[in-house]
Amino acid sequence: MSPTMHDVARLAGVSIKTVSNVVNDYPHIRESTRERVRAAIAELDYVPNKAARNLRSGRSGAISLVMPDLRNPYFAELADDVMRAAAEHGLTVLIEQLTGEREQELQTLHGLRQRAADGVIYSVLNLDLEDADQIDVPVPLVLLGDRIFHGPADHVTIQNAEGAKAATEHLLERGRRRLLALGAHEGEVLGSAGLRLHGYREALEAAGVPFDPDLVTHVGRWHRVDGAEAMREVVARGVTFDGVVAFNDSLALGAMRVLLDAGLRVPEDVAIIGFDDVDETRYSQPTLSTIDPGRAEIARRAVEVLVERMNGLASPPREIAAPFSVVARESTATG
Repeated sequence: MSPTMHDVARLAGVSIKTVSNVVNDYPHIRESTRERVRAAIAELDYVPNKAARNLRSGRSGAISLVMPDLRNPYFAELADDVMRAAAEHGLTVLIEQLTGEREQELQTLHGLRQRAADGVIYSVLNLDLEDADQIDVPVPLVLLGDRIFHGPADHVTIQNAEGAKAATEHLLERGRRRLLALGAHEGEVLGSAGLRLHGYREALEAAGVPFDPDLVTHVGRWHRVDGAEAMREVVARGVTFDGVVAFNDSLALGAMRVLLDAGLRVPEDVAIIGFDDVDETRYSQPTLSTIDPGRAEIARRAVEVLVERMNGLASPPREIAAPFSVVARESTATG
C-alpha cells in the first residue's frame, strides 16, 4: 500500500497536523521539524494527495485558457507556453477553443466549465470595449488579445502597432519602397489587423513614403491558404511591389510560396517579413524574417498575474505590454 500521512507522522515523531503544515508550506514551523518531516517523506516516498488538498482549500488546481483557432500556429505555441508557465505554479490548464462566432464566445466565457477552474486566461476574439460588462465571471480573469483595452480585468498584450511599424521600417531600411500590407481586415480599427495596419502606415509616413491603398491586401482569416490566395490575386492584377509586410507568419509563408512559384526571388525581387516568430519560420526556404512578439513573456506574465489575483491581490486592473524584437533572417537579407 502507498504510504500515508499517518506513516510520515509516525516516522518523523510529529503530529499529522505538523506533516500537513509542512506539505502545505506553512511558514511558522521550526526548521529542524520541517527537515525531519521532509526526510520522512523522502524515505517513505510519500506523495501528497493533491485532490484532497484542493478539496480542502476550495480550489481545483486548474485554470482555463480560452483562445481562438488552434490551427493557427501562434495560438498553438502560445497554449504550450501557458501550460509550461502554469506548471511552474503547480497548475494544470483546461483549453477552450473559440470558433469565431460572437454568441459561442459569450457562451464559452460564461459556461459552467469555467466554474471548475480557479481562474481564466481569455484571448478575446470578437468582443470589444462596449462588451466590457460581459467580462463577468466568478473567478479571477486575465485578458489577452487586442480588442478590450482599459477594461475590467488585467490585460497582457502584444505591441501590435509598434511591432508592425518596426517590421515596415526593417524593409524600408533595406531600400524597399513598394510595400504590400498583407492581412488587413476591412474596416477594422481595434484588433490585431487594425493595429498592425496602423503601424505600417506610421512607418511609411515617418519615412516620407506615400501610402498607396492598392498595396493594402485584405483577407478573411490568417492561415497559409489565405496568404497564398491573396498573393495569387495580387500577382494576377499586376501590382508592382518589392516588399511584403505580412501581418502574421502563416500569411507570409503562404504568400512566399506563391511568389516563388511565380518566378519571383525572395529576397532579391521581393523581401518579406512576417509577425509572430512561430517555429516554422526557422525552417522555411528561405528562412522567414519576422517579429518576435514576446510570446513566452506574454504567457509567463499572464499566469503570474492570474495567480496573484487567485491569491487575493486587490488592485486596479493592469495593462502589460510584452517587449518585441525584429528577427532578421534570409527573406529580407541584403547583398
